Amino acid sequence: MLVRRSAAALTVALFALSGCGGTDSAPGAGPVSGKPSSAPSPTVTKPVPSTTAGSTSAPVAVPQTLQFTGTTLDGKAFDGATLAGRPAVLWFWAPWCTRCRGQAAATAKVASDYQGRVNVVGVAGLDKADAMRAFVTDQKVDGFPHLSDEIGAVWKRFEITEQSVYVVLDASGNKVFTGNLPAGAGLSDKVAELVG
Repeated sequence: MLVRRSAAALTVALFALSGCGGTDSAPGAGPVSGKPSSAPSPTVTKPVPSTTAGSTSAPVAVPQTLQFTGTTLDGKAFDGATLAGRPAVLWFWAPWCTRCRGQAAATAKVASDYQGRVNVVGVAGLDKADAMRAFVTDQKVDGFPHLSDEIGAVWKRFEITEQSVYVVLDASGNKVFTGNLPAGAGLSDKVAELVG
C-alpha cells in the first residue's frame, strides 16, 4: 500500500514538473554561453510572452521569427524575444565589406531617428569578433547592438547568403523586406511606413 502511494505521488510530482517547462527562462536570460557550439543553428525557444525593452505595456507574444539568441560584440547575451512588439531592422554585415561601409551612416541615422520606436540590430558575420568591433568603432555604428555571429547561426536562421542585407520586420515579426539597399537608400522610408 505504501509503495502504491509513493508511486502515485511520484507520478503526480513528475506530471506537475513537466507542465512547468523547466528549461524555459525569462526573456533575455537565454542559454547563450558566448562560445560557439558545434551545432551551427541558433537556440530556438517556445513562444513565450515578452515585454519589449523599456516598455511598461502588457506582455507581447514572441513570433517564431524572433525566437533566437546570440551574443553581442561586447559579450552580452541577446534574446531575439526582446525585439517583439516593435518593428525591427536586422542589418547583416561583414567588417571587410565595402557595401556595408556604405550603409553604415544611413543605418546609424535610422537607429537614432527611430530610437524607442524601432529596434535596429547589426548581425556581423564572416570574420572574427576583433574585426567586427573595429568596424563598429570606425564606422560609428555603436548606437545600437551588434551580434557577433561568427558561426553564422542567425544568418542561417534568416536565410542570408551574402553580406550587406537588411531584413525589415513589422511589429508582429513578419518580414516586410529582405534585400540590399545600396548606401542604405530607402531604409528610412521602409521604417517610416511601419511606424506611421
